[in-house]
Amino acid sequence: MSERSFLRANRHRGEVEAVIDGERRILCLTLGALAELETAFAADTLSELATRFSAGRLSSRDLIRILAAGLRGGGNRVSDEDVADMCIEGGVAAAVAIVRELLVMTFGVPDGGAAEGGETPNP
Repeated sequence: MSERSFLRANRHRGEVEAVIDGERRILCLTLGALAELETAFAADTLSELATRFSAGRLSSRDLIRILAAGLRGGGNRVSDEDVADMCIEGGVAAAVAIVRELLVMTFGVPDGGAAEGGETPNP
């Protein structure tokens, strides 16, 4: 296990903790991770990215991209392909919950938004 796996997520920094491939890992959508996602989703601004995510229609490929960016932002050296092959404790439902939590921590999406399929009201 990596030294980082013994740390707890720091919610004030937007970190999320998850068990992936049997190891507790920290995920965080840092500015670098968000820039990666802007490129991956062809979004010109953070606002466009947030709007896309708040629509609640994420594909499995979207989940992989977001998880991978979050893992890299949390200090884990993984590729999107690595993440696609990883086992997430709790399965797909847990992966959706992790992504939703990351998005809430990053964009402040209220309950009922992001990965649950609900529409997010404009603040």
